[in-house]
Amino acid sequence: MPKYGVSGGPGGGGAALSWRRRLATSPWRRGPGSPWWRGFAAVLAGALPALAFPAPGLWWFAYVALVPWMLLARSAPTGRRAALDGWLGGMGFVVAVHHWLMPSLHVFIVALAALVGLLWLPWGWLVRLMLGGRPAVSRALAAVAVLPSGWLMVELARSWEGLGGPWGLLGSSQWDVTAALRLASLGGVWLVTLLVVTVNTVLVVLLTLPYARTAAAFALLATAVLAGAGWLWAPRPAPQHTARIAVVQPGIFDGIGSTEQRLARGEELTRALAGQPVDLVVWGESSVGEDLTARPDVARRIAALSRLVGADILVNVDARRSDRPGIFKSSVLVGPQGPTGARYDKMRLVPFGEYVPARALLGWATSVGKAAGEDRMRGTETVVMPLPNGLRLGPLVCFESAFPDMSRRLVRDGAQLLIAQSATSTFQDSWAPGQHASLAALRAAENGRPMVHATLTGVSTVYGPDGARLGEPLGTERSAAAVYDVPLATGRTPYTRFGDWALCAAMAVLALLLASEGLRSLRKPAPEPSVPPARTVHESPERPARSAASPPVRRPGSR
Repeated sequence: MPKYGVSGGPGGGGAALSWRRRLATSPWRRGPGSPWWRGFAAVLAGALPALAFPAPGLWWFAYVALVPWMLLARSAPTGRRAALDGWLGGMGFVVAVHHWLMPSLHVFIVALAALVGLLWLPWGWLVRLMLGGRPAVSRALAAVAVLPSGWLMVELARSWEGLGGPWGLLGSSQWDVTAALRLASLGGVWLVTLLVVTVNTVLVVLLTLPYARTAAAFALLATAVLAGAGWLWAPRPAPQHTARIAVVQPGIFDGIGSTEQRLARGEELTRALAGQPVDLVVWGESSVGEDLTARPDVARRIAALSRLVGADILVNVDARRSDRPGIFKSSVLVGPQGPTGARYDKMRLVPFGEYVPARALLGWATSVGKAAGEDRMRGTETVVMPLPNGLRLGPLVCFESAFPDMSRRLVRDGAQLLIAQSATSTFQDSWAPGQHASLAALRAAENGRPMVHATLTGVSTVYGPDGARLGEPLGTERSAAAVYDVPLATGRTPYTRFGDWALCAAMAVLALLLASEGLRSLRKPAPEPSVPPARTVHESPERPARSAASPPVRRPGSR
């Protein structure tokens, strides 16, 4: 009679033994060297740079945050594994920087991270190519230029609106660092990113290649000298006069009737500005939920406010237009007599938030999260709005403030004051409001123009032409209006004049690498055969083959 618990018996001892064997051979039991542990480490390493952005705001951490990720990719046994480390790290980066989207996208954020993370796949491979094994000193020094350039190409690719836009560019983590903002005026946020990744790369060389430490130290010194020279040489904005700008932040209103309640609160806060000399009043994104042409009564209410405070009011209308089909988000300037005719329709929309890419294929996302039920319509061009006092405004809507090219275009078209109208109430208690507000500092510094970031629910803030914050911001807990004295500057920064030259320089570096690797492969001698030549039936170790020049061997007695 079999006993319970013996292998093969009813007690399942055989199953238990099989389970123990599977557990013993599980990749998770093999320790940190297993592929599973390595993949987990890659995801975690990729997420680390998120700590440099608001709300943690550890800006200094950006200069070391990539080191663990690069060390992992460098130690990969193969180029394929290094590329996988790059992809997994990219997934971790996307989820960490955009984790506040989870309430809206839910599980779809994982699919989005997997897609966007693919952009880091070649970067992981490039890290191993340049720093894997025991590279020559010259190759290690080349990595100091190549790897930052490769990272910048990743940022350029994911800056496409369809992939979420340039949110979380590594250089934007330096929004509150004066020296970095000065560099941004030379080459935009791209130049700041190059600096951050260069420092990370040099640190990896110092940690892993003892024989190259002297060269790496000189590279770090050269980087510091160039950054310092740029900081000293960068032209400083020269303010000519000051404009008084009022920002109205009504706060959170949800549910039935919230549109009218928000409008009423905006009117109340604007009335409180009466008696204070202001040049412009700015309301946030979606501050008006009715088309002003279809609702002349609403237009008259806002015009009355303009007469009361003695300044035009820049509102943002989120509504179906009466003169063309579809829903638009539009910046509309309203004066004492009503809408002035100056109108800007938002051009770059938030994927899934304002439209669903390939809706026929991805429309199911509306049932999983809070994706747009109907696509918003796009504007076709940027608009510079003149005020009666001669001040020229360059409006942007929501995450358009993340795109360096849009603010640069407005300044080249004559804008003296940049304005971003935003609403992040869906993500009120997350890192999103702080991250979004910080972007305006980069746009101001890049172009030497002040920028107003006006929101419905915070954070509303204003930055001077050098990117420095002016006054106290309106936090997410406030429903208030504030007036800011904003210095207006003239002239153009090098970035406004020459644009994205840092991107072109990075492309040139990678082109030189491709050319060098191509020449190297052409000069490389053909490999020796890996197996000995086959022997014929007449050849063996005892009877080697005779060459044509060898005389025949005669046996004794032969003729």
